[in-house]
Amino acid sequence: MRTPEVRHLIVVLGDQLDLESAAFDGFDPSSDMIWMAEVAEESIHVWSSKIRIVLFLAAMRHFRKALLSRQGWRVDYSELDAPANKGNLADELDRAIKRLQPARVIMVEAGDFRVEQAIVERTHTAGVEFELREDRHFYASRQDFIDHTEGRKSIRLEYFYRELRRRENILVTDDGKPEGGQWNYDAENRKGFGKTGPKDLRAPRLFKPDAITREVIDLVEDRFADHPGDLGEFSWPVTALQAQHALEDFVEHRLKYFGKYQDAMWENEPWLFHSRISAAMNLKLLNPRAAVDVAVAAYRKGDAPLASVEGFVRQILGWREYVRGVYWWKMPGYAQGNALQAKQALPKFYWTGHCEMNCLRQAIGQTLQHGHAHHIQRLMVTGLYSLLLGVKPKEIHEWYLAVYVDAVEWVELPNTIGMSQFADGGLMASKPYVATGKYIQRMSNYCKDCRFDPAHATGDQACPFTTLYWDFLERHADDLRLNRRMQFQLKNLERKSSESRKDIAGQAKCIRRNGGQPSRPDNELDSAD
Repeated sequence: MRTPEVRHLIVVLGDQLDLESAAFDGFDPSSDMIWMAEVAEESIHVWSSKIRIVLFLAAMRHFRKALLSRQGWRVDYSELDAPANKGNLADELDRAIKRLQPARVIMVEAGDFRVEQAIVERTHTAGVEFELREDRHFYASRQDFIDHTEGRKSIRLEYFYRELRRRENILVTDDGKPEGGQWNYDAENRKGFGKTGPKDLRAPRLFKPDAITREVIDLVEDRFADHPGDLGEFSWPVTALQAQHALEDFVEHRLKYFGKYQDAMWENEPWLFHSRISAAMNLKLLNPRAAVDVAVAAYRKGDAPLASVEGFVRQILGWREYVRGVYWWKMPGYAQGNALQAKQALPKFYWTGHCEMNCLRQAIGQTLQHGHAHHIQRLMVTGLYSLLLGVKPKEIHEWYLAVYVDAVEWVELPNTIGMSQFADGGLMASKPYVATGKYIQRMSNYCKDCRFDPAHATGDQACPFTTLYWDFLERHADDLRLNRRMQFQLKNLERKSSESRKDIAGQAKCIRRNGGQPSRPDNELDSAD
């Protein structure tokens, strides 16, 4: 049977699962068609974890089902294991264009520079008219951010965040002032749990895989058997309805504690008071406005304190919009940033979790088990260690992109290159986020049963974070002296004796020579890698 003539071929990528997308504006079921493709390239251009692959594919297949439930809507969908599937988006789109002969290809802005360029170039080569539409999922457009940067010496989150708060009238008074008198309650968002641990902790709502998701799990276990990650406990929301339920569960049971404890960590507790909605939001299953509005409503009703709600709003309206702006403003060159000239390979244990340091074992272990770690585990455990060790930014970037379920490049890359690794030289962050192991000790119970002592920089019991912290300051002292926010830390370094500094440098060198492991090369943990 001959395929009906196609006026518009609507491209829907795996992170564009929004029924209200601008891509569907003016959609005519009688003459338009939606195109989706599962391709191996998106799972292997970085060695993606099985959890991340399942989330994307399961969400895509559920979205296809939702589209087909609309009267007359047609979806041209290429499954991963289809015999004719060419394995990458550009080739699959080219195959669809040749078969369907559309007059125009329409797509909403992608979340990955590489993907958007591939689609644009392939449609141009195919000689088909292409229309790229603005992604209204976000509060701010790409151009909004560029406009914000004009005339500014530094581009910081805080000012962009305030600008959006005022424009969107979120937690502001009638005269444009911040509700409660402060724009930012970050100082109240840094509490640890103390020795007794978290109280009133309730497990988040989990979503049991249905038949569609189980089929994807079987496919991924077969097709990507050598990839990292454990699918035994897969429970992420893969539909818009599930995402809404996850949001409601968070607001009802954890939002009130989120602000105070959002930076805290606790052994064998991967979720704590976090929301589990970032992945759904980044796949466009959940609108950020819905998340912000329901959180603000909880504050209005007295169900959550202002500091918690503002902290949650800041992550979405502030940080999420800011990093997207930086990404599209500075790509493609931004991905190559390496201001500190880091040269170390990413430790092998980042892919296995086999490591003597309990904090890293906890953060990496839950990442491989669930595809999740919260922002402080990423910034001040896995990210901090790679920064202090001197890992190549591209390698740690690719690891984050591979292992986290909420990782789409527009959000992951600036967080890694700019915030975590200071590889952009200070464009995003005003200073490198470096600390000794004492920070982790203060914010968690990870150090309690760990053989390393954060108070020591040298010797058998020295915490590698502490050793590498002082070594980092030593190696980068000349550059860091130009940063006024690093003066206090550098003065503390100068107070150490030359002998102590020499010993620290020697121990740090041994850690690097041992691939980031603090233990001897013949240690069983090394051989397990």
